[in-house]
Amino acid sequence: MSQGSAIGARIRAFRERREVGVTDLSENTGLKTEFIEKLENGEIYPSLGPLQKISRALGVRLGTFLDDQEARDPIISRIGTSVEEASALQTGHEARPEYVHRSLAMGKTDRNMEPFFITLAPDDGKHKLISHQGEEFMLVLKGELLVIYGHERHVLKPGETIYYNSIVPHHVGAAGAETTEILAVMYSA
Repeated sequence: MSQGSAIGARIRAFRERREVGVTDLSENTGLKTEFIEKLENGEIYPSLGPLQKISRALGVRLGTFLDDQEARDPIISRIGTSVEEASALQTGHEARPEYVHRSLAMGKTDRNMEPFFITLAPDDGKHKLISHQGEEFMLVLKGELLVIYGHERHVLKPGETIYYNSIVPHHVGAAGAETTEILAVMYSA
């Protein structure tokens, strides 16, 4: 089973356990029913924004859909030693093959933060804005990071950080022609 299929199956299982229909989930998240159906069928792999909306609507933490095993504290991760979470993600409805993320807390079931190592390749320049509950913190490790936050545009260089409320429409991507690597931590209240 692919990672996308596993996530979709977990979402369907939690939705059905809570007796929530696809239409109700769509209304509670603002995501299209077609998107949710494709997600549950493993046809697409969502980015963190839609997953966060679904987790909030179903009353579970975001990592619930990403984990397939439990581990005890502490969780130790090494970047580059295991397979990334996804090589082709979707934000809302548009594919973002330039966005690859790897969970750094896989298996920690009682976490409140979601740490990720994210690789961003140069994109098509369309910069679709998304919003969701919570906060995000990012540290640029390599390359330059473009963050559009509301009407503001920021370009961050290695060693620089940004921390913002995710409810404000935002976009995160590589700022130039070089691949960007970041450490990102998401928190959803």
